[in-house]
Amino acid sequence: MSLGGEASRRFECSRAACTQEASWGIQWRNPKIHSEDRRKTWLACDEHLSMLRDFLEARSFPLTVVGVSELDG
Repeated sequence: MSLGGEASRRFECSRAACTQEASWGIQWRNPKIHSEDRRKTWLACDEHLSMLRDFLEARSFPLTVVGVSELDG
């Protein structure tokens, strides 16, 4: 289903107000509330990758950074 036409990009950066195409997927979990097999994914453009990764690392959340081509779905 498409509302308003075709999406111009498949992946868009998760940083608030950023509309750049994402090149990276940051897969992370909060060990206090997520089981070992549960992962959330934030998308990041080149400009915001380090900021988003640093935010999660400051909270000691386990994370993995992969290229968007490596994401499922």
